[in-house]
Amino acid sequence: MGEVIYPVTEPGEGSAGKTGNWRWQKPIIIIDKCVKCGLCWVYCPEPAIYLDKMGYPHVNYEWCKGCGICAHECPSKAIDMVSEYE
Repeated sequence: MGEVIYPVTEPGEGSAGKTGNWRWQKPIIIIDKCVKCGLCWVYCPEPAIYLDKMGYPHVNYEWCKGCGICAHECPSKAIDMVSEYE
């Protein structure tokens, strides 16, 4: 029998506070490419991704660590990781 995985529904604070403080890259969601599958929300370890009433994802940058898991898991490549400093 397979392992059951439940998504985290509330962000947790890192040891220094909100976890977006040390990010060096950030995800940018391209809504026109999004198929509303929700995988970015499911795989976000913080979670910094939330879905609006229409099912589109958005990023809460105060909690986003910039890990890139959301971009890696996105089947439609609707998430680009860009430098935090550009």
